[in-house]
Amino acid sequence: MRPFLKILFAAIFLWMTVATIRTSLQVSLWAAWGSFAANPWAVATLYDAYCGFITFYVWVAYKERSWGGRILWFVLIMGLGNIAMSAYALIELFRLPADEPLERVLWRRA
Repeated sequence: MRPFLKILFAAIFLWMTVATIRTSLQVSLWAAWGSFAANPWAVATLYDAYCGFITFYVWVAYKERSWGGRILWFVLIMGLGNIAMSAYALIELFRLPADEPLERVLWRRA
């Protein structure tokens, strides 16, 4: 299961990074904002994404023991979304010792 999760989160990280760069090279976020904001489904999708980011961040805040780490990850998750979230998951998976059960990745560090 660990190799699968590492591949999954690495694929999400790469996919979202490439998609973000490709899209930003085609059109600026600020240039597209007017037409984006006029589409109710686009706005609802944005709300949905940020609710998901906050949900994920609650877990990160639980795991991170320092306020500095909590603040840093909040800024990264709110600014980069799934790119930061997949990076956090990868970091946690690679930090997990081989002899520890996979569910330990969900728990707060000692």
